[in-house]
Amino acid sequence: MGKITKFEPLRAYLSANIKARREALNISQERLAELASISVQMVKRIEGQRTWVSDKMLLNLAEVLGVSAFQLLVPLNNEKTSENYSLVSSLLKNLKQNIQDDINSRFDSIGGSYAN
Repeated sequence: MGKITKFEPLRAYLSANIKARREALNISQERLAELASISVQMVKRIEGQRTWVSDKMLLNLAEVLGVSAFQLLVPLNNEKTSENYSLVSSLLKNLKQNIQDDINSRFDSIGGSYAN
């Protein structure tokens, strides 16, 4: 068995949330694959926790399933364990940093074009 990483719970949440939402919408794996423009095998690997998704794929799946992308990455039930809080806190911190880096980069590129 491969090394377990700190993101394994995240993969489990993603898998469970996609499957639960798909079933709640009464959508087959085949239909989800078609709507999200991915293969049926990919849907099966995601739901089986055997693969991760790209940012674009996550956004496509969320759109098809009618939820925000972050909703696919948090616990389905409202368990309030320290592991869940820690994971969600880490995700939000990384998201905040990514947004801040993106904004800074955009300002730098705008500022650079005006400086010339």
